[in-house]
Amino acid sequence: MNQIRAGVVGLGHIGKNHARVLSELPGADFTAVYDVDEKTAREIAAQYGARAAGSLEEFAELVDAVCLATPTPTHFELGKALLDRGKHLLVEKPIAENTAQARGLADLAQKRERVLQVGHIERFNPVLGALEQRLTRPRFIEAHRLSPYPHRSTEIGVVLDLMIHDLEIILHLVRSPVGHIDAVGIPVLSRGEDIANARLRFENGCVANITVSRISPEKMRKIRVFQEDAYLSLDYQDQSGEIFRKEGGTIVREAVEVEKDEPLKRELQSFIECARAGSAPKVSGYAAAAALEVALEITGIIDKQNREEA
Repeated sequence: MNQIRAGVVGLGHIGKNHARVLSELPGADFTAVYDVDEKTAREIAAQYGARAAGSLEEFAELVDAVCLATPTPTHFELGKALLDRGKHLLVEKPIAENTAQARGLADLAQKRERVLQVGHIERFNPVLGALEQRLTRPRFIEAHRLSPYPHRSTEIGVVLDLMIHDLEIILHLVRSPVGHIDAVGIPVLSRGEDIANARLRFENGCVANITVSRISPEKMRKIRVFQEDAYLSLDYQDQSGEIFRKEGGTIVREAVEVEKDEPLKRELQSFIECARAGSAPKVSGYAAAAALEVALEITGIIDKQNREEA
């Protein structure tokens, strides 16, 4: 098996997890890290047997595939620079600040014939695979994603921080254009919204209701999907699920079998395999751009409401 030289740019909370997983992945040779905080870069490099590059240019010479885990406003310029140097790229979500940048990165990856994958990690949660196997035609979807205040990623609101995960998944499951959006959100501890709810009506008639909060005392990541023949309730956090099905005039309840695994490991393994084979990733730049477009429309609705009420 040919080893793919892999590295991480940006060594905050998420980037450190990428470094940990990459250092253990078969098929990946974890060669380099780069961060503007040179001390952190040296520490992580020493911990995992990699090299701390002194510049992005030096870093690019040492790798074939890159996990980009810097703050969102830097994704476009750094991503463009790495793709221009012929590197396969996994960009943490959201892919960019706006859809023009997102599509620009996707177009550039296509032009350079490089893999561009976006870090919508729930697509690699084993629970989602269990749902997809049982999915027919979703009619109503309800998603809840709650967490305590993170003290990171607060440069963006909770829609771009958390809800975008559910938006990408729901767009993937429904596969129909969004016809109408209602949304509400309020800031509590941040400049942007910390709690938000959005109701999406798709052109095929499916409705999705999504609630997110990053000031909750508890953690919750759940999705419920109602279709004509069944109701599926899945817990991303516990990697567990139940299906309720109508049989002979009664409701039969059964557990959904899920083979538990670490989503980040599955995500990065898939990225390395795509980089080796030059194959299409599960979450492409274009798919991420579509989710970003809906997320930005929701934040626009929320911002307008909050300005009018101020």
